[in-house]
Amino acid sequence: MLRSVAVLALDGVAPFELGVLAEVFGTDRTADGFPGYRFTVCTSDGDQVRTSAGFHLTPHADLWPVEDADLVAVPAHNDGTNVSPAVLDALRRADARGAYVLSVCSGAFVLGAAGLLDDRECTTHWRYVDELQRRHPRARVRCNSLYVADGRLLTSAGTAAGIDACLHLVRQEHGSATATRLARRMVVPPHRDGGQSQYIEAPIAKGPEAPTLEPVLEWLMGHLDRPVTVDGLATRAGMTPRTFARRFRAETGTTPHDWLTNQRVLMARRLLEETGLSVEGVAGRAGFGDAATLRHHFTRRLGTTPHAYRATFRDRATTG
Repeated sequence: MLRSVAVLALDGVAPFELGVLAEVFGTDRTADGFPGYRFTVCTSDGDQVRTSAGFHLTPHADLWPVEDADLVAVPAHNDGTNVSPAVLDALRRADARGAYVLSVCSGAFVLGAAGLLDDRECTTHWRYVDELQRRHPRARVRCNSLYVADGRLLTSAGTAAGIDACLHLVRQEHGSATATRLARRMVVPPHRDGGQSQYIEAPIAKGPEAPTLEPVLEWLMGHLDRPVTVDGLATRAGMTPRTFARRFRAETGTTPHDWLTNQRVLMARRLLEETGLSVEGVAGRAGFGDAATLRHHFTRRLGTTPHAYRATFRDRATTG
């Protein structure tokens, strides 16, 4: 049973992400029937650390609570460099004895520096997934996940995804009813659908640098609602279909179908956010033809449905 939580507050710790852990595990709600935890904020030497917001934080202790904590958590922290060997050793020991180890956002880099991500699935904020994979090539980085649980190792994306990961752990340890009650108490969803890709800002993009195909790509960007074929595009480019397909991949890095589908999904996102068009209308304007086809491609690429995406992101101030 999860009873003790040690949070590693390293120099440059992000206070909001630390606050997520404190809100879930450090707030005493036992009088209302919630489980209680021994919650300790630790630094490598027990001294104050400077937060990313500039103020200083006084911890409860140095690293001794980490040695027997049921959960060791690492909030967002710069980029995981210059972490003391004592902290990395403490994380390795916690993992070796079977404690839960959890990171929020860029805290995953600290787990990586300790070697805990090797041959395990993990994630971090979408801005950092490529760098995490570059630094730790043996890690199996899942770029679109809000959080990943690989055994007793949990990693999460941005701030709110840290809440998702914590609630997952509460659900696993104390049951769904407790996790749902806690989520209601915190006024957050008990579970969020979809992945990180729906939160990445993605305006309709100009075509890539493609000197040979630039006129065709420009035409496509202005006619996403029209049905097109590779043969038709090849004719427009003055090439045979085989040459066009080969040149398209060479200049864009993908196939015509994949490139066009991606641009249409971007268009659908913008229409769902900024207009009051029905999902069927969005499908037509974005070139998918019908709502079912839009839903298929939208869900495959973003991990959520058009209806759910609109409920989350529609700009009600302008579309009312």
